[in-house]
Amino acid sequence: MDSSALVKRYVQEVGTAWVRGITRYSPSTTICIARITAVEVTSAVARRRKGRTLISAKASSILHRFRQHLASRYAVVEITPALFNDAMRLANRHALRAYDAVQLAAALEIRQQRRQHGFGPVTLISADQALNDAATVEGMAVDDPNAHPR
Repeated sequence: MDSSALVKRYVQEVGTAWVRGITRYSPSTTICIARITAVEVTSAVARRRKGRTLISAKASSILHRFRQHLASRYAVVEITPALFNDAMRLANRHALRAYDAVQLAAALEIRQQRRQHGFGPVTLISADQALNDAATVEGMAVDDPNAHPR
């Protein structure tokens, strides 16, 4: 799950109900995020606080809950030199923004690891159309929370 989707778990936006539904704890579901997602979600909340679309107390509460989930609910993919090199290749191939390329490299690494261990498919959850388009070209299944507005 990339940050454009994960932030919807914490901040009310189009697709929030759907994201909250798929991120509820389930032993059969693993939510994987790239390490940079922690920075991106924190930044998204802080920007909303600065722009006054979130009051300070609410932003603090959101960030506290996010840090709790980060420590216990998400499988975090570390940014290794190999992943970084893959991200550079993907950024060049698809003209992606830097962090989107890292997000895609992480998703592709997760997919490869799961295949090697005989697990089922991986779906990238992202509300970023450019990232979703590149992931599709790379053979990833994608789902966009914005397509689930309820």
